[in-house]
Amino acid sequence: MKVSKDYLNFQPCTLEGAEANKWRWFERCIGALDETHIPVTVSPDERPRYRNRKGDVSTNVLAACGPDLRFIYVLPGWEGSAGDSRVLRDALRRQNKLEIPTGKYFLVDAGYTNGPGFLAPYRGTRYHLNEWIGNTPQSYKELFNLRHASARCNRKVE
Repeated sequence: MKVSKDYLNFQPCTLEGAEANKWRWFERCIGALDETHIPVTVSPDERPRYRNRKGDVSTNVLAACGPDLRFIYVLPGWEGSAGDSRVLRDALRRQNKLEIPTGKYFLVDAGYTNGPGFLAPYRGTRYHLNEWIGNTPQSYKELFNLRHASARCNRKVE
């Protein structure tokens, strides 16, 4: 299967209201990248490869969405047992690879590391939005993580 290059170009988008406010902290950010597991049925001899860390049989799908929630990139088909870094490494090396424009980046979760093109939250610091209910940031790391989670929340593929 091939996808036309017209669909892979980054199109300008305009965010308004609360969405624009969440996004303003990440000027050169082009979206959020994450993986999700989709349940699958495979033959008994393939089940060990497709069994994920939670014990379910699934396929691991990497997806990247722009700030307007449009998919920028999708890499389906990895076994459920494949880790985030392995799938991302494949996405960056394959013929139809995930390309990140110079100076731009994706927001990623703590399962990934910071590097060119990827901005992860601080580890060991409050992050998930449900952890902020009734709490306010007490340090610059917590404030960054709150902003990161707020921007990434509506873009997470589930």
